[in-house]
Amino acid sequence: MKKILIISYYWPPAGGPGVQRWLKFVKYLPDFGIEPIVYVPENPSYPLVDENLLDEISDELTILKQPIFEPYKLASIFSKKKTKTISSGLINVQQQSFVEKLLLYVRGNFFIPDARKYWVKPSVNYLSTYISENHIDTIITTGPPHSLHLIGLQLQEKLKVHWLADFRDPWTTIGYHNKLKLTKKSQAKHKTLEKQVLQKANQILVTSPTTKKEFEEITSRPIEVITNGYDDVNFSRNTSLDQKFTISHIGSLLTGRNPEVLWKALSELIKDDVAFSKAFQLQLIGAVSRDVLDSIQSFGLERHINLVGYVSHQEAQIAQRQSQILLLIEIDSPETKCIIPGKVYEYIQSGRPILAFGPEQADFKQIITQTNTGKSFNYTDDITVLKEQIVNYFKAYQESKLTVHGLGIQQYHRKELTRRLASLLKK
Repeated sequence: MKKILIISYYWPPAGGPGVQRWLKFVKYLPDFGIEPIVYVPENPSYPLVDENLLDEISDELTILKQPIFEPYKLASIFSKKKTKTISSGLINVQQQSFVEKLLLYVRGNFFIPDARKYWVKPSVNYLSTYISENHIDTIITTGPPHSLHLIGLQLQEKLKVHWLADFRDPWTTIGYHNKLKLTKKSQAKHKTLEKQVLQKANQILVTSPTTKKEFEEITSRPIEVITNGYDDVNFSRNTSLDQKFTISHIGSLLTGRNPEVLWKALSELIKDDVAFSKAFQLQLIGAVSRDVLDSIQSFGLERHINLVGYVSHQEAQIAQRQSQILLLIEIDSPETKCIIPGKVYEYIQSGRPILAFGPEQADFKQIITQTNTGKSFNYTDDITVLKEQIVNYFKAYQESKLTVHGLGIQQYHRKELTRRLASLLKK
């Protein structure tokens, strides 16, 4: 059986979307004749924790761990709340305190490519010996954090191993880069490191077609799109539909994920239709940025909000199946066209209609259209058309006929995606 070494920062008990991709690849790789070995930090700082994910790890899996030094731990002594807010992505740029601005400047300009850079050297030293002694010829690095790709870069130079660099998100074009207050020198350093990784890796994996196009302008190395996906679920709890006309957003509502055209449409429907007003509920599961919540409340939706907060991945999947409609919102900017939230695939698996908002020609909108699992809108679309769509959903709900019939969703099953990955690795 071929052995591969996977180098990742996020691993159970980490919660959130970053851990799912390689947790699922690792689950299915042995089915295709590949033995994964996972290398992760011994003492990481995860902003979200989901202990239930530990149950998904095979007892036969080899997991290597080494200590990591993270400056965030020192910063948290100075301002724990501010540091956690920055790392979670919930900052309102217009309302930053001096401490937040300072921490962002330090984060952006002193820790390049990110605050896990100090794990690179000890990891290369440790893994060089392990790789040689265990005759491993293929390694995979997954980012962000993109400093992990520097581990792959150095191991490749030192040991001549075959190196696959997996980008769950872009590097220099990701939306939050312009919030890090980078100097011109820091911007140039990021681009230099990005170019080195893209031009040295033997194979590059990305999660969206737009990211592939961006990277093809930097490198001639082979680039493969293998998206995220969904896995089989087995619930012991009842997942019958909510009695209310529940529109649920599951996941973090970051600053900027704020389609006011939707809040206005819902507000007008509540005023114009008594039945809609009595039945409607806006359920927000996960962290919600203060400015987004203020915006929702400014349209008079406060008494219709069910603010749940963070839940485990399993609880989130149950909520997906109980909700009448699933809400998907991405920031409206050119940088987010390539972002396909991991929950898209679980949404399309759930059998519930998706109401999506994001930039024009966003990659995730194409997936929703191709799978026939919902409707997508821009932030600037005609409110009349949006209201008509919500009313159509509401009428179907009243008749107990609100559902969707997905097309071709099997291609996004985690095992099928792993089959494609295994094919690349065996080449």
